[in-house]
Amino acid sequence: MIPKHEKLDEYGYEVWDEKSYPLAYLLTFRTYGTWLHGDDRTSVKRDGWNKYGHPRYRPNSTLERWMSDEMIGKPFILTDPMRIVVNNSIQELCERRGYGLKASHVRTNHAHVVLSADPKPERIVDALKANATRALRESGLIVADMKVWSRGRSRRYLWKPRHVIAAIEYTLHGQGDFEIPD
Repeated sequence: MIPKHEKLDEYGYEVWDEKSYPLAYLLTFRTYGTWLHGDDRTSVKRDGWNKYGHPRYRPNSTLERWMSDEMIGKPFILTDPMRIVVNNSIQELCERRGYGLKASHVRTNHAHVVLSADPKPERIVDALKANATRALRESGLIVADMKVWSRGRSRRYLWKPRHVIAAIEYTLHGQGDFEIPD
């Protein structure tokens, strides 16, 4: 028996509610120590206040200096060979797990990935970082105990095709301010 759906289109298919699941995500993750709380770019709190519209940490040189003093080791910068390994690891993981990779770009201190997938974006980024770290170690580019990635990630839900297009364009070609069009 075919289940009855309340919302069917003229062809009998279930109407997709675009607010249910995003078409894709824009995921960003940074290397260790390259964006500290208190620096001029501002940052978000990790204590549950990272919600849309909540205030960000303002520039604060004292906080930034304290965060720097608390670091274990130096900030991690990706070399060109490392960037290639990380980008390849992103592509490999997406292919292996069936994620719809739309764009990826690895810079010296962060990576952007636009993809479509079912799991929560937090779990996806955790897997991307773990896979990239493993690939860097296996390639001999880092030692076993080196801290590569900062905690957390940024994730943007992309609800409309124009949002996906803007995120792909930003990932591949932009580094200025990113605004999702209305």
